[in-house]
Amino acid sequence: MSNDRDADAIALALSRLRGRRGGPHGHGGPHDHDGQHGHQHPHGPRGARHGRMGWDAARGGAPAVIRMLDALAAASDPLSVSGLAEAIGVDQPRASRLVQQGVDRGWVRREADPADARRTRIALTDEGSQMIRGVRGERRERLGTALEAFTEPERAELARLLTKLADNWHP
Repeated sequence: MSNDRDADAIALALSRLRGRRGGPHGHGGPHDHDGQHGHQHPHGPRGARHGRMGWDAARGGAPAVIRMLDALAAASDPLSVSGLAEAIGVDQPRASRLVQQGVDRGWVRREADPADARRTRIALTDEGSQMIRGVRGERRERLGTALEAFTEPERAELARLLTKLADNWHP
């Protein structure tokens, strides 16, 4: 069905744009809180020191953590911290902080790189996989609702244009 294909293309393009520095809600934007900028979460103190946090807390203030989970779910193998940083458009120190948040929340784990035991790779845990499936489901539902106002040709054109923008976005 064309509607699903267009919605998937739109969601992918938006995700790619979100992961780019300077992109919509990308690195450094006012809504891109990773707990390192002194912003307070509306439901209390932020950070993993306060126990594992569910999707409501992640949705409320950690889009960079969600981008990290998205990138790990999309990767065919676990990623190095530098590979993860590149995938989500942040610098390596920030990626390390995001990984620590994910570890503290039980969503990711560090594992030895089989090719070089001195290096670590980052992988989703079962809990992290479940979390990102929920995030993607909710995102798809919200996007589907928003796209109801578009005709089928408009959805196809939006998908084409957003994909073109994502392909050519250079921070």
